[in-house]
Amino acid sequence: MKNISKFFMAFASLILLLVFLFPIWKIDLSAPQYPEGLGLRIWVNQITGMKDGDLNLINNLNHYIGMKTIQPESISELKVMPFIIIFFSIFGLFITFINKQFMKYAWLILFIVVLIVGLYDYYMWGYDYGHNLNPNAPIKVPGITYQPPLLGSKQLLNMNATSLPDIGSFILGLSFLFVILSIYFNKKVQNEK
Repeated sequence: MKNISKFFMAFASLILLLVFLFPIWKIDLSAPQYPEGLGLRIWVNQITGMKDGDLNLINNLNHYIGMKTIQPESISELKVMPFIIIFFSIFGLFITFINKQFMKYAWLILFIVVLIVGLYDYYMWGYDYGHNLNPNAPIKVPGITYQPPLLGSKQLLNMNATSLPDIGSFILGLSFLFVILSIYFNKKVQNEK
């Protein structure tokens, strides 16, 4: 049982690195003039279009309503998040070897805090882009803002924006679950003594 607990902790730590291969979040846009849809993919270290050219097209459309240009290289969170993921992976492997239950709880608490701060930061990023519009934009609609939803769908003029977790978020959730399993099996071993 002790080895199972260690295996789950090591597995939770290593699968975190898969978030570098998959987007964490996605924003999909649909409108009559774009039947194939447009989309953004938010990764741990970059923002890309759903397909080639989408990011550029979205930036061009956003220009008309006064939104800022999405420039991934200027978003500081995309420079910091890779280090946070690597920290949790290394910290988790360290915990695997020392196998201290309180350290697993510390990992979980820190992970939850980082996830909450990350969601809040994402909300504020969307708020800034959707509310701080250029007053000289070619298209002005009084009283409307263009903040995409944090989670779910929202109609923005003739565009429907849908914001949902992507594969990377499910990997984060899986890592979290395996740390809980590690704690559970560790407790089981202690109770059997």
